[in-house]
Amino acid sequence: MLKTCLLVFVVLLGFGKAVAQPLIKISGLVTDELGKSLQQVTVTVIGQSQSTITDEQGAYNIYSKSKIFTLKYTLLGYNPILVSIKQDKAGRVTQHVVMRINPNELEQVTITNKQNQLSNSTLINLTDAAAMPSVSGNFEAVLKTLPGVSPNNELSAQYSVRGGSFDENLVYVNDVEISRPVLVRNAQQEGLSFINTDLLSSAKFSAGGFEARYGDKLSSVLDVKYDRPDSSSAAVSAGLLGLAFSSKIVSPNSYLLTGIRYKNNTGILNSQDNKGVYTPSFTDVQLLYNYNLSSRFSLSLLGNYNSGRFKLIPESRETEFGTADTKLRLNVDYEGEEKDNYQSAGAAITLKFTPRPDYVIKWISSYFKTDEKEHIDIAGWYLFDKDDGPSTSKESSIGGYINYAMNKLTSQNFSTELKADQTFKNHTFSWGLRFENKDYNDDLNEYSLIDSAGYIANQQVHNFYQNNSVAVKNKLAIQYYTAYMQDSYRLSANTDLQLGLRAGYNSLSTQFLLSPRLLLAYRPANNRKIFRFSAGVYQQAPDYRSIRDFNGMLNLHQKAQRSYNTSAGLDYAFDALGTRLKFSSELYFKYLDRLVPYMMDNVRVKYLAEEVATGYTYGADFNIGGEFVKDLLSYFRISFMKSAQDLKNDGLGYLKRPADQRVNFSAYFQDRLLNSPAYKVHLTLLYGAKLPVGSPLLQRYSDDFHIPAYKRLDIGFSKDFLDDFNVKKSGFLEKYFSSFTASVEVFNLLNINNTVSYLWLKDLDNVQYAVPNYLTGRRLNVKLVIKFKKSK
Repeated sequence: MLKTCLLVFVVLLGFGKAVAQPLIKISGLVTDELGKSLQQVTVTVIGQSQSTITDEQGAYNIYSKSKIFTLKYTLLGYNPILVSIKQDKAGRVTQHVVMRINPNELEQVTITNKQNQLSNSTLINLTDAAAMPSVSGNFEAVLKTLPGVSPNNELSAQYSVRGGSFDENLVYVNDVEISRPVLVRNAQQEGLSFINTDLLSSAKFSAGGFEARYGDKLSSVLDVKYDRPDSSSAAVSAGLLGLAFSSKIVSPNSYLLTGIRYKNNTGILNSQDNKGVYTPSFTDVQLLYNYNLSSRFSLSLLGNYNSGRFKLIPESRETEFGTADTKLRLNVDYEGEEKDNYQSAGAAITLKFTPRPDYVIKWISSYFKTDEKEHIDIAGWYLFDKDDGPSTSKESSIGGYINYAMNKLTSQNFSTELKADQTFKNHTFSWGLRFENKDYNDDLNEYSLIDSAGYIANQQVHNFYQNNSVAVKNKLAIQYYTAYMQDSYRLSANTDLQLGLRAGYNSLSTQFLLSPRLLLAYRPANNRKIFRFSAGVYQQAPDYRSIRDFNGMLNLHQKAQRSYNTSAGLDYAFDALGTRLKFSSELYFKYLDRLVPYMMDNVRVKYLAEEVATGYTYGADFNIGGEFVKDLLSYFRISFMKSAQDLKNDGLGYLKRPADQRVNFSAYFQDRLLNSPAYKVHLTLLYGAKLPVGSPLLQRYSDDFHIPAYKRLDIGFSKDFLDDFNVKKSGFLEKYFSSFTASVEVFNLLNINNTVSYLWLKDLDNVQYAVPNYLTGRRLNVKLVIKFKKSK
């Protein structure tokens, strides 16, 4: 199989094309009820993945590969239109369309028209997110191919953006801010993230320079929407890694979205060095119900239940590492087990009031509760072999270690906010008020002991050295009060300006925080370029994660972290290689004068809560993408970055930050097989340069060691049996299904051992060694995705 996959990969690098010739060309104009041309209207040939947008005159051209098809016209703020066309033979068709305003969505038009240009956000292609081969199965996998995001763990939904920690990222679902578990230390314990790809209608991501309307974090924003679908539908997905079901029910005054997901990573985790009995089980249930109370009022309910259960009975481990001259091998026999349980449940209610078509007010209230439990009681006895070559005798050392944890954390989060958007001629004015209360009840009891190799055999137990010992109980409640206002203003036909200001106060640091932000965008008359400049202050108020130190003690006097950001970017569309390409670039610089330093332990962030540092991050992101093969989007990006920090009064000067990954490269390439275009190929390539890391035995931050570069290649093959490229289609499938797709995925195609963390051991000479903990190896996945016929 490996040889076959490599052969296909070589073919892919040739950018081969095999696309069927279109049969029908459709042209026309799209206008509103007053006869005014509508631009940026999306025109789609349903079932063929053909799409385009109207130009400034409302004109469009699109092709169909069949003589019987349906066109769909969509634009925010207008009712979608479906037009069925039937032709006897190939040729040209003229189809003009008049779209009518949907008052319930008009406020989105106002915001979108200005903020598409006045935004540092990247719109995410949802088709890519669904087709991309991913071990985790989480939506966040697509983020790791975007500019500014550092990849280093395929199992985790957490990500680092432009040198920041995992805790510096905002995630919104329908304007509701989502939080993550605190106790997770190893990515293999992670389950399903909050975002359900099957329910998504739109998603955008900002790696920095985001608007004042978003919350107080330092690094990034992911903003996703579950909106009203065009029609009722249902879909089922089943594979070796899990199951999923989603349904969308639409009525004239309401709609209901439901999604159920189940994931089991047993097959993936068995490819790691630690051998044993893995029992991971992850479940997620979501629903969104929206009801239009009247033409001006609507009520929306978002509910979620997420459960993750992980059990491991380790048996043995064998890890080989070192260099060509010095070969090292660690063999471990285990006793004990690990049991983890993470459960989260909550709901959010949104009341939307539209007194006028250009004015919308939203009241959003949410409550979420998360219970996290860790129970680890594992002992290991190891044999450590060192071979310096044929001229040197082989050395062996023995030893042992113990890991114990009995941790419980309950967190509750309640928030309520009021936000509004209103248009005044060339202005879109937005404001918001928010109150949030967070309660934490934390019971920490953990320790780990490691024996310097050989000393147990000599009965010198006092030579144990201690990695970590925590025995505390913490209770904490924090209240946050925030407000924002911003104005998006059309300076001229080609220039937009956005000014924003956030204000905040919290009961922990008792600081009054002001964060001004600016974004300027210029689009030349040719409409192929956008120049952007942003500057702003970003302040992240202290939270439970950052104030808890290595020993579990809380620094109740910690101040908000602060960053001064500036960036300049260019988006440029041009024609080349037979297609329309889009090139994006951005230069950025961040100076942080109040920074809480931290160390990384797999995906667990350990803060030096009593310390304060200054720091800086600067870099450049470049991205280019387009349809190298018609209807299949591919893109390539490269990012360069340097991130450093200086702990006050430590005398060491500037050191690399834990997320200082100097080079990142990613590619997502799609193609069709030359002789069978109904078969698609999806390939993801990730490279992240080495990361600094220090010994966990040190109670200070250091960067004197590093994790090797992260390199990964995943590939997937899929076929939709109802694709228009299929010459013969099953009548049974066409009758009951709109899509019937089978896929085969090969994860980590080249079987590269990527390091995620280290086990630190000493030999008889008291020399410390970092034994790598590797991520997943090569694995095969088979998946079937079925979408049932849509009902009108």
